[in-house]
Amino acid sequence: MENLVLDSLRNFVENGTSKCKILVVGDLMLDLYYFGQVSRISPEAPVPINHVLSIKKTLGGAANVAHNLALLGANTSIAGFIGDDIHGQTLIDKLISRNIDHFNLVSTTRPTTTKIRIIGGHQQMLRLDFEDSSPFDPSDSSALLQNISNIVNALDAVIISDYAKGLCTEEFCQNVIKLCRQNNVKILVDPKGSDWSKYSGANYITPNLKELNAVLDCPIPNQDIDVENAAQLVCEKFNIDNIIVTRSDKGLTILTDDKSSHIRAKAQEVFDVSGAGDTVIAVFTLALTGGFDPHAAAYLANLAASIVVAKVGTYAVSRDELNAALSVLNN
Repeated sequence: MENLVLDSLRNFVENGTSKCKILVVGDLMLDLYYFGQVSRISPEAPVPINHVLSIKKTLGGAANVAHNLALLGANTSIAGFIGDDIHGQTLIDKLISRNIDHFNLVSTTRPTTTKIRIIGGHQQMLRLDFEDSSPFDPSDSSALLQNISNIVNALDAVIISDYAKGLCTEEFCQNVIKLCRQNNVKILVDPKGSDWSKYSGANYITPNLKELNAVLDCPIPNQDIDVENAAQLVCEKFNIDNIIVTRSDKGLTILTDDKSSHIRAKAQEVFDVSGAGDTVIAVFTLALTGGFDPHAAAYLANLAASIVVAKVGTYAVSRDELNAALSVLNN
């Protein structure tokens, strides 16, 4: 990447992100981590006792995408469903603390999607899930769509973050995409599942290699030309303009209508991909709405992902971290 572009990206991350108005639509989650130590077995049953030493509460799913955007200074809103429960209130409190506009959320009778991870030492011992992944009531979906319709013309971009928790049906996704197209708002999708017809008409889609394989008849090797050919195929098949494929320790591939780029990942001692896809779509969308070429935006997104994968668990990259990484490259 040329030094002039790196300078422009640094200046944008430091001074220009607040001008970008981005809405994240999707499956919100709360991630809870209970960290402890195990030194004995329970006298009540043959199970280990985890002496809890600390608790971490963080935004997950679509909320983690919004978290990344907010930490980088973007004008961030979120739209989705939330339960009327203690986990929902905790999630709202976290959104408020990050200055994320949460007023487009719709409250339902279902539980707030929550993942509780019990960790003893460095080993995950148990995960507890609170969720209901069946499709939402049509009246709830209509209310959410109306909320999005009320604000879409004031936005620069919308991200659909699909975690297959019931919100992102074909009808709902197509309605959101249609709204964005009608209002000349960029629409990007982080997909799930094997049928991407519900994302038809999106400007960008950002699968990982496993998700790309899920829509193909046979697995593809993690090699540049194979990934590029597969990406081209699915864009044509599902009527999607452009694609970014995240490829774990091999970085990412971006395919637009005029060219392709294969951007390498930075070598890391720790490579935990939890939340890396959230960071990629957040940072890419931010740079794209900031006026950068898609391939430069993908470069910045890949750099941000290299920070995230060096952390354990769900993590959102900060403005200072990203600027520091850009400064190292520019020296």
